Amino acid sequence: MLAGIARGDTFQLADGSALSGDIVSASEAGLKVKIAEDTYTNVSWDKFSQADLKRFATDPGMQKYKLTDFVTPFIEVTEEQRREKTDIGPLKSVPRLNQPAAGSFFGAMVSSPVGFFVLLLLYAGGIYAAYEVAIFRRRPRGLVCGLAAIPGLGLLSPIIFMSMAAPPLQSEGEESYAQEPQSSATAPAAAPPGYTVPGVTAPSAAPAEAEAGAPDTHGLHLAKSSAAAPASLPPPQIFQRGAFMFNRRFFETKFPGFFGLVRREAEKDMVLHIKAARGQYLVDRIARISANDMYVQIRKGEATEEVMVPFTEVQEVQLKHKDSP
Repeated sequence: MLAGIARGDTFQLADGSALSGDIVSASEAGLKVKIAEDTYTNVSWDKFSQADLKRFATDPGMQKYKLTDFVTPFIEVTEEQRREKTDIGPLKSVPRLNQPAAGSFFGAMVSSPVGFFVLLLLYAGGIYAAYEVAIFRRRPRGLVCGLAAIPGLGLLSPIIFMSMAAPPLQSEGEESYAQEPQSSATAPAAAPPGYTVPGVTAPSAAPAEAEAGAPDTHGLHLAKSSAAAPASLPPPQIFQRGAFMFNRRFFETKFPGFFGLVRREAEKDMVLHIKAARGQYLVDRIARISANDMYVQIRKGEATEEVMVPFTEVQEVQLKHKDSP
């Protein structure tokens, strides 16, 4: 018993001194050693020599204190040991894919099924964009879409027609009026009515003047001012629910001139007559529009007012002249 009590371990410290005693406990902070009766001391791990730290990690007699996890971070690793741990050995060749030959971008897109499909989608998207531009700008759809179908140069077709101003709106009767020639040279001049003063004999008109249709300048005549013919108004365009779907796209494509503050000369006298479930509105301008409704500006006497009109309540829309009944 006396021999077992007197026996203790000797520890070499990093400063060259030695410490004798029995290990009581170990922790992350260090080792608690009993050096004499009722005398204990705590020694941190960094104060032990490298030889004792390695002994703590490898000595089977020290394993009961589980010192390996505590001392491993403080054991210095030599360059040779570090090289042995990080040595990956000889590199082995692995099979690699052959890189394709360098070529053009479009050539690579066409050579791949996915790339060809993407080009086809872009081509179809350009034609569809030209179709929408033709509707919005009131241009011939065949012309705009045909130019957009040209590969390469077709990308400029929607841009050019979108930058061009839309032609003015024309009613159905304006074309027939435009086809009728208004030439006063071919129409025979009507002889003005005249009155003969008693006692004055009017000389007969010369045959040449009569054949040419020249007015008679001899004698006294009282010209009658013919009443001015009333100006013809374009017939209204009527859009009814069922034949047309009233939504945001309908009003933006059919009546683009009603969204601006300043109206064009050809559209300044036109108004919209909207028949809805809440009443009838004579619209001068469309102030705001959304996916479900629009705010229209109507006139009340000398003032104006904005009224909200849902698309679901619109029954009929008429585009007509402001003087039309």
